[in-house]
Amino acid sequence: MDQMEVEKNASLDTAKDNIQTQLQEEYLKSLDSLEEGQLLEGTVIQVTPDHVFVDVGGKSEGKIPSAEFTEEPHVGDKVEVVLITKENKHGEMVVSKQKADEKRLWKNLKEAFENKTPIEGTISKVVKGGYDVLLGGNIHAFLPFSQSDSQKVDKPEKLLGVKSFFYVERLYSDKKINIVVNRRKYLEETNEEKRDEFFNTVSIGEVVKGTVKSFTSFGAFIDLGGFDGLLHINDMSWGHVTRPKDFVKKGQEIELKVIRLDPAEKRINLSLKHFTEDPWLHFEDKYHVNDVVKGRVTKLTDFGAFIELEEGIEGLAHISEFSWVKKINKPSDMVKIGDEVECMVLGYDIQAGRVSLGLKQVTANPWDSIDEKYPVGTRLTRKVVKLTNAGAFIELEEGIDGFLHGDDISWTKKVKHPGSELEVGQEVETVVTECDPENHRIRLSIKHLSEDPWQQFLSAHKPGTTLEGEVVSIVDFGIFVRAPGGIEGLVNKSNLSENRDEPFEEAVKKYAVGDKINVYVMDVNPEKQKVAFSVREFKKKQQRDEISQYMSSNDNDSDGAYTLGDLLKNKNN
Repeated sequence: MDQMEVEKNASLDTAKDNIQTQLQEEYLKSLDSLEEGQLLEGTVIQVTPDHVFVDVGGKSEGKIPSAEFTEEPHVGDKVEVVLITKENKHGEMVVSKQKADEKRLWKNLKEAFENKTPIEGTISKVVKGGYDVLLGGNIHAFLPFSQSDSQKVDKPEKLLGVKSFFYVERLYSDKKINIVVNRRKYLEETNEEKRDEFFNTVSIGEVVKGTVKSFTSFGAFIDLGGFDGLLHINDMSWGHVTRPKDFVKKGQEIELKVIRLDPAEKRINLSLKHFTEDPWLHFEDKYHVNDVVKGRVTKLTDFGAFIELEEGIEGLAHISEFSWVKKINKPSDMVKIGDEVECMVLGYDIQAGRVSLGLKQVTANPWDSIDEKYPVGTRLTRKVVKLTNAGAFIELEEGIDGFLHGDDISWTKKVKHPGSELEVGQEVETVVTECDPENHRIRLSIKHLSEDPWQQFLSAHKPGTTLEGEVVSIVDFGIFVRAPGGIEGLVNKSNLSENRDEPFEEAVKKYAVGDKINVYVMDVNPEKQKVAFSVREFKKKQQRDEISQYMSSNDNDSDGAYTLGDLLKNKNN
């Protein structure tokens, strides 16, 4: 090697030493500029399963346990750290991301508390009375159950792992760190902003997406992103809806149409049925009054049955329109839900969405021809189906009863209650005395099966005649006497004794039930079935007849006139 090369190599070695010395000096200067506890920004240069290596400009890179990262970093990422030690005994720089996070977080916490701004955190576990919230680093806060959500939380576990924003309600208590946060306030404010934006940007008729949140008897609440809209049961389908759960499921994401917005009341009404055309628009093209149609029974009430003619077209058959002749106590006696039935359109109101239907109108009305089937004078033997104080109902055929009044049971017997003469289920022979189809009334009679004994009595015993009867009862105002043929009449107490001065109490002692008695017929009223008898008048008539007899027997006596005194004298003899 010549002298020139030696000098050249020596010069290179010197340059290298100078560079190395310069680097060492710069490193020492950089070390001098770093202070333990300082917040530094570094760059991730290597990631292993256990550690993350960060270059912060020191002699060596800082080594951070992977556990300090909530999310796995990547090479080239910027990260803040706190310098713990410039160089440990192994010559390594010790830095901490967790300490940096805590420093930055405490700064943010103080600012959030003072400025009333939200801060981010994660609900990590359930504790007594609320939740533990991890705000980052190793800083935890308490979240009461009552402030954890915008609505009541039924199952606390549902919120575990939820990442959200919180308002800082408190940092210290009794000079100790005691952080309390509020998520409910943040959610309510956020939801209010979203609701206001909805009202400002969405119009009636637009389609929106939502999630079925909860059910009520009148519909379902739909979560539109932190605020609710109502899907009313009547807006689920044009047809009949009994249960909201038959149309939507909890947690289901669905599209709906906005049909009503009320910003003042903050109400939003949604609809599923408005995706299709209203069937009432074409009602008159398909249905007319007196049309016989088919439908399906969808609902029963005390007053009738709802019948669906097609989806969205539902009518009411009132219980009075179920049968021409049967008395229907409840609709379920005739139909049940799901039955396919024939009915007649009786009327409709398109604006109100109502159709009046009749079930009985699809069959003939038996009352239209009832007078042909049961004309006056028809004799029938039928069963008693009901007794009342006034009379008895007798079934002529299914659904059609005739009425037998108590006064029509007997010509002569006073029937105080039909139950004393008849019983339910008993077959009796009657005759039709009135048939009134218009008023749905048929009158029956037992007594008209035979001739009216009152007319017979009147023919044989006109007022002024006498007869022999039998005492059947004694009352305070007289005695009742049964005449031949069963007719009963009253001898009033004023007519019981021929001696007007004789008290009734003395006069009545002469008689007993069952005694034969002669009476005078004073008055007969067949319409009222009343006859008045008199013992006193009978005595008078008897005397008159005797006088007439004696007078006629002495008409040819020439010795002189025959007087009343003569008659009385002869009677005494």
